[in-house]
Amino acid sequence: MKRRIAALLPVVAMAAVAIPMTTAAPSYAAAACGTTVADKDGSTWNKTADGANQRSGSSTGCGINGIAYSSHLLDYHCYTRIGSTSETWTFVRNDATGVSGWIRDDLLSDGGSLVYCGF
Repeated sequence: MKRRIAALLPVVAMAAVAIPMTTAAPSYAAAACGTTVADKDGSTWNKTADGANQRSGSSTGCGINGIAYSSHLLDYHCYTRIGSTSETWTFVRNDATGVSGWIRDDLLSDGGSLVYCGF
């Protein structure tokens, strides 16, 4: 019995090497309506939106908390991505109005935060 196991060991080892290793891709999720996040992005504040809706979550299906204009300073907190798409959203605090919310990054002239929220 021991000889059979010893004979199979090299075969099992070869099979393990032959199986391709996969790495898990990061999972991305939309911020549910009502989601807020701490300020993870220490960058300077920006004037990059011009009439962009600040939403309660990273979806056009979430309610509008306020509107950010190009004259408003925005404090970027972090960004998240929607599923496996390239669509990203940044959570901002609007210094002019005090309102926080999510803005789709293609509505921000500089593309939004570079710090990932982690979800």
